[in-house]
Amino acid sequence: MKRAGFTNPWLPVLLLLPQLAIICLFFYWPAWQALKSSFFLQDPFGFGSVFVGWDNYTRLFRNEEYLRIAGFTVIFSVLVTFFSLALALLLAVKADKVIRGAKTYRTLLMWVYAVAPPVAGFITLIMFNQRWGPLTEFFALFGWDFRVRLDYTDTAIALVIASVWKQIPVNFIFFLSGLQSIPRAVREAALIDNRSAFGRFWTVTFPLLAPTGFFLLIINITYALFDTFGTIDTILRNNPGDNPITLVYKVYLDGFRGQDMGGSSAQSVILMVLVLALTIFQFRMVERRIHYT
Repeated sequence: MKRAGFTNPWLPVLLLLPQLAIICLFFYWPAWQALKSSFFLQDPFGFGSVFVGWDNYTRLFRNEEYLRIAGFTVIFSVLVTFFSLALALLLAVKADKVIRGAKTYRTLLMWVYAVAPPVAGFITLIMFNQRWGPLTEFFALFGWDFRVRLDYTDTAIALVIASVWKQIPVNFIFFLSGLQSIPRAVREAALIDNRSAFGRFWTVTFPLLAPTGFFLLIINITYALFDTFGTIDTILRNNPGDNPITLVYKVYLDGFRGQDMGGSSAQSVILMVLVLALTIFQFRMVERRIHYT
């Protein structure tokens, strides 16, 4: 078999330079700056800084508000990840069985992917409008006075709903592709061995989707921790107060509004370490149960 090669050994390096430059400029350099700033007490206008060591970190872990926000972030990330994956998988399984109008059905499920996070937040505010919001009126049928930005629990539910709704199309696309890649012969053999649709799904279909599910698990956790910022900012704009917020939004509040550059940098470093630890744990522990074919 003929293998591709380069006559000039420096050509591969030259081809990689643009991508490496982007990674260094937009990922490694900001990460290094955040790590360095986390050990200083800085003037917000850049007139000076004082080295304070680990004080920014110890101050965070002694702050009850920060610990409460961290707890909500964990709950929020678990709920968004679980419901985004579960609902997308359910829709993908149903869409895979559709024969007539399949393209239209799938397009309607995927179009939300084109909606920007701030737009998703704005749509959520419309749906949960206090006076005439459709979802507010729906909950009112059950005697639930749903008040976004006024009640902590109601706001948290709205944030989860908006974030899940925004992420479902991404998971749906991958799950549907994974389902369609399962050989027909495997499906026919499973149909002969097990007449139960539920049994076939859990014993044949779901294990074959495990690599796709593992990939989406990492993507969705990262999404819940970081990419929901635009949605949360739109919903809570000028009303953070006692409403639920995530750690990434607190970084913005403390850094850009509170002008606490050292404290916000320490929070950024903690988030980076958290995501790194979760990724390592998933690859070391979860991936061992995943079988790639």
